[in-house]
Amino acid sequence: MNRIEHHASFGGRQEVWQHASRSTGTDMKLGVYLPPAALAGEKCPVLYWLSGLTCTEQNFITKAGAQQFAAQHGLIVVAPDTSPRGEGVANDAAYDLGQGAGFYLNATEEPWAAHFRMEDYVVDELPALIEQHFPASAARGIFGHSMGGHGALTLALRHPGKYRSVSAFSPIVAPSQVPWGQKALKAYLGDDLAAWQAHDAVALIASVTERLPLLVDQGDADEFLAEHLKPELLQAACDKAGHPLTLRMQPGYDHSYYFIASFMGDHVAHHAKALS
Repeated sequence: MNRIEHHASFGGRQEVWQHASRSTGTDMKLGVYLPPAALAGEKCPVLYWLSGLTCTEQNFITKAGAQQFAAQHGLIVVAPDTSPRGEGVANDAAYDLGQGAGFYLNATEEPWAAHFRMEDYVVDELPALIEQHFPASAARGIFGHSMGGHGALTLALRHPGKYRSVSAFSPIVAPSQVPWGQKALKAYLGDDLAAWQAHDAVALIASVTERLPLLVDQGDADEFLAEHLKPELLQAACDKAGHPLTLRMQPGYDHSYYFIASFMGDHVAHHAKALS
């Protein structure tokens, strides 16, 4: 682990680290916010943030305004990159596939399978790393935006007991039914529709046994709402399965970090309540 940035923030410290990942076979960067309690040596719960398409670890730590709320609630916040990167890592000219678009799954198809193992990275490698190197407890929450909202929902649903809380901003709730998801799932997982369903929150809801309450915020002026996001599908699936969901349609808000920052305090409080 090599620290490459550190900045004082709300009595704590925003850091950026780089390390060699065994999951992806590449160097990975991640933002780590240490609240004042952690700097004082107290073991703190950890909240993992998953960013959306085209993002790196920088988008969240510079735009979301999470540090002030993490400081108040005594949470470590970890924001990894969205994919493996570097020379020799497969890529695509489009923004919604390849580097910057890992979709938080383990690819099985070439040329992606060698490095695109973001599920293993986020669920297993990253928590072990954080809990080894920082004053972190084993209490974990997960949240994210867009592609990262998809990742937060599916990883929490696919790994019962791993997280105590989950939430999402503008998530891709049904990737097997929308263009962003269909493109990525076909590229990374091939033509097996059952494999697609295993990474689709709407499909997973029907069979999960752990009833983690879901908090989802969605702007009603989001330019991707009708084609790619479709939160009504998640609402219908949760209603049918009796799964607890709070879906908040926010008037006038779009897909940007202005939206995320506006409701970040609510989300951090949601996680803090479950993680305390």
